[in-house]
Amino acid sequence: MDRNEVLLVGRLSAGVEEHSLPSGDTVAKWRIIVRRRRNRRGATLTDSIPCVTFDPETAATVRGLKPRDYMEVTGSFRCRVFGPSAAKIWRYEVEVSSARPYEADVPLPDDLPDNPTHSTHGSLAALIPRQVAYLAPAS
Repeated sequence: MDRNEVLLVGRLSAGVEEHSLPSGDTVAKWRIIVRRRRNRRGATLTDSIPCVTFDPETAATVRGLKPRDYMEVTGSFRCRVFGPSAAKIWRYEVEVSSARPYEADVPLPDDLPDNPTHSTHGSLAALIPRQVAYLAPAS
């Protein structure tokens, strides 16, 4: 069975932009910044993921947040095609069905539990990868 479900927890990058459509609907657009795992050089990379909603309640929730506030969004991944047939533009975004502020402290790596069965649901600790010792290949 096919599934298209997205759950993101990250920071709001900037304020929400709203656009009226010819149909009379309003679309709210914003970006959420999500950290990736650290790369081999120790740098932390981020992704800026475009999000949209047509739901006025969800848009109001996001408008109530300030840039850099943590938030959790759920929705579906969408591919939208714009422009004339000779010059199509493909855009990927998350169509958000619900959004909420994410109230959690960001723990330091030393504060993370070593027990993999320890439940950290509802906190950012569950999203931060545990550090693993590098294993050199045997010669």
